[in-house]
Amino acid sequence: MKIYELSKLTADELQALMRRAEVDVTEHASLAMEVMEKVRREGDKALLDYTEKFDGVRLEQSRIKVPPEEMAKAYANLKEKTRETLHYAADNIKKFHREQLPAEMWMKEIEKGILAGEKVTPISDVCLYVPRGKGSFPSVLLMLGVPAVLAGVPHIMVCTPPGQEGVIDETTMAAAHIVGIKDIYKIGGMQAVAAVAFGTETVPRCRKITGPGNAYVNAAKRLLYGVLDVGLPAGPSEAIIMADENADPHIVALDLLIEAEHGPDSASLLVTHSRSLAQEVSGRVAELLQSLPLQKRRFAENVFNGYGGIVLTDSLDESIDFVNEYAPEHLEVLTEEAFSLLPRLKNAGEILLGPYTPITLCNFVLGPNAILPTGAFAKTYSGVSVHDFLKRSSFGYATREGFARVKDRAEHFADTEGFSAHALAVSERFNDHKGTGGDLE
Repeated sequence: MKIYELSKLTADELQALMRRAEVDVTEHASLAMEVMEKVRREGDKALLDYTEKFDGVRLEQSRIKVPPEEMAKAYANLKEKTRETLHYAADNIKKFHREQLPAEMWMKEIEKGILAGEKVTPISDVCLYVPRGKGSFPSVLLMLGVPAVLAGVPHIMVCTPPGQEGVIDETTMAAAHIVGIKDIYKIGGMQAVAAVAFGTETVPRCRKITGPGNAYVNAAKRLLYGVLDVGLPAGPSEAIIMADENADPHIVALDLLIEAEHGPDSASLLVTHSRSLAQEVSGRVAELLQSLPLQKRRFAENVFNGYGGIVLTDSLDESIDFVNEYAPEHLEVLTEEAFSLLPRLKNAGEILLGPYTPITLCNFVLGPNAILPTGAFAKTYSGVSVHDFLKRSSFGYATREGFARVKDRAEHFADTEGFSAHALAVSERFNDHKGTGGDLE
């Protein structure tokens, strides 16, 4: 397990640690351009070709969309414990996200005769991207679907890669059934992003796609930025456990493995100023790795020798500075009086406090959204919320009296910026115009 002493890192070493797997997307740009163009020209045929090429699955055109009866059957086939857990998670996610819903409209009198406000409306359509690859992710369906439904989006569809038998994971379909989403398409990767951007014979065009994806998906999103809204940057998983000398090394080691098992391009870091904790955690991780299934163990080993490991700082203050600069997707704080540090933690997709709030809880059942910005984008982006599926339109209204109050200043501002027509529209608004009641002066 790599241990980085922060004060001894070169500028290049520090930059590589900060960038993590996000840099890899640039390597796929040329392939993404090829996929975009072929899907735009050939539609469903290109989708089927790329699904066979990239996913190893041969589909018929008639099977791209999941039939409703297949979704209902998936829900009926669930084990009772799984069904209860999905409903429990969906309810908690709904409770959290319902609190985010803004007023449908607000209005304020700016001054006498001048009214201004905003109205909130849902976006018209969205594609929720649910990855598969290294596993199935019904939790992602819930995290995306619940706020989209709460926001009132009229048309919600899902794209997710098919498994080897050409079917969608039953638990993911059941999650869609619980949320109330009926349109699921068996496509993933670059070809799914392209299909949503341009539309095909089977897949309708959408104005937005959101959801986590690998480097290939993110490369396609970046190329299509401007063609459609690609949502927040959600790439390979990443987490920081920030701990001090009071942290339980066993708990720290356990929680470091959470993100590390997602895949070899994930990042999982312990950031601490305690050398003894760092050394003890390193040994505990080595022991705990042996309890994981072989594939998950290999993922974690790659992470701890790649984008993960331990960052040793000189102080808690330096740990906080590092966290704010790294801007992790998940931040878990295992320090004494963790709540007291909350005001100083500026950049993280989510902040989990104390030893009883592991990332696992928030990923599945706690309520807050687990689809979060990665690659340091937590500096400017927030996690998925109902706001991702809503838009605001401002409005204004001036009475005749209100217009008279502000027209001279508006005209002066227009003249200042050199917009003659703007100024004329104010100064000549009621001069020599029949039916208006004459000049305002």
